Amino acid sequence: MKPLHDVRNHVRRHRRQLHDMTQQELADRVGVTRQTILSIEKGRYNPSVGLAIRIAEAFGVPVEALFEIDREEDHG
Repeated sequence: MKPLHDVRNHVRRHRRQLHDMTQQELADRVGVTRQTILSIEKGRYNPSVGLAIRIAEAFGVPVEALFEIDREEDHG
């Protein structure tokens, strides 16, 4: 069964290009490990709503600026 949606994120772009922040600095700000940030950036882990909000707040942007949801039509 295919997932109903795919989450793409722009965390890495915001962290590196717009905020010049290391993975560890972001992890410390939002209360997770560096490995968690790495997994989010690589798309291996979708953060909880709470964590997504904390990441957005760390960058001073709305959550929608970081995460896009591609919904697939369910024709089945």
